[in-house]
Amino acid sequence: MTSSHSSENNSAGPKPFGFELLGTDGSARLGCISTSRGEIRTPAFMPVGTAATVKAMYLDQVRDAGADIILGNTYHLMLRPGAERVARLGGLHKFMRWDGPILTDSGGFQVMSLAAKRTITEEGAAFSSHIDGSHHMLSPERSIEIQCLLGADIQMQLDECIELPAEPADVRRAMELSRRWAERSKRAFEAQLEAGRAHRGQALFAIVQGGIDERLRRESAEALVAMEFPGYAVGGLAVGEGQEAMLRTLEATVPLLPVDKPHYLMGVGTPDDLIEAVARGIDMFDCVMPTRNGRHGLAFTWEGRVNLKNACHAEDANPLDVNSSCPAARDYSRAYLHHLIKSGEMLGSMMVSWINTAFYQDLMAAMRAAIAEGRFEAWRQETRARLSGKG
Repeated sequence: MTSSHSSENNSAGPKPFGFELLGTDGSARLGCISTSRGEIRTPAFMPVGTAATVKAMYLDQVRDAGADIILGNTYHLMLRPGAERVARLGGLHKFMRWDGPILTDSGGFQVMSLAAKRTITEEGAAFSSHIDGSHHMLSPERSIEIQCLLGADIQMQLDECIELPAEPADVRRAMELSRRWAERSKRAFEAQLEAGRAHRGQALFAIVQGGIDERLRRESAEALVAMEFPGYAVGGLAVGEGQEAMLRTLEATVPLLPVDKPHYLMGVGTPDDLIEAVARGIDMFDCVMPTRNGRHGLAFTWEGRVNLKNACHAEDANPLDVNSSCPAARDYSRAYLHHLIKSGEMLGSMMVSWINTAFYQDLMAAMRAAIAEGRFEAWRQETRARLSGKG
């Protein structure tokens, strides 16, 4: 199965959004998401392009690494350069020169992180810009309007994501508010469709909330499934609860989601997190970890993490990872990468971000192959051992 990125709509109109489950191995799933801008092979990892850029990388490198889809950030793009401006310039795809699918988050997670600068009400999230202090209201309707102005292929409902641990009453309140916002987000997206500002090749996903409380997760999932969204995300994890609690929550939540819809775990995570979440039925991921770690000299390889700041690399003429698909990992010495990082050279951040982005795509490709060949469990055990340094 190959990815096809076509940015032009044919005369029959945009290809409708869809998901095909191609096979399973245990709970791990092999699938394909269809959008009007191409196919997304799942399990898929989406590099994060927060402000219309995957930090320290050319999008040609992101594409060549194997990414079928990238993520854009509603909160940051609404503040700068502004969704209306991006729309006037032809939409986010044209603006950043990416012709494949784009998923935009709703902005809820970033608003959560503002803490003292925001107020949550039934209407939405009122907040002050971290850039210039200007005041904004991000309601479910405005979030969808922004995502449609950007032209996102997959859009997310506005939700309230709270940091864990939290009081049970606060977790329930946020879950119930997110459920009501899901209804409003769905109505807003349908209004955009009727007005011609969105099309059937695009889709709106719901977000299951409820912290690590299995009863709340069930309530949230059942209510959202009844609303019939094209895809479902599990949100509110990787916010302080730890991997064990996260995986327990997935085990309780994912079986409640429709088998014939994509399952997206938001904001996760480490290579081990991805493997374990795929083993529990997750199809899609995003995380800043590959590029954020890359900018600080921490590389991901098939033999585990490598801190290129360490002095042991200073005279090591060996490549970082001979098994990588990335030229930066195969063709340059550890000594050179160490020198770039220690010297604070911009090229160091760029090369290690490239290495990490390619590794994450190689990891997803290996999982897809293992599922297709019915050997996922053996691959999972072997790869986790390798990545932990115990292989």
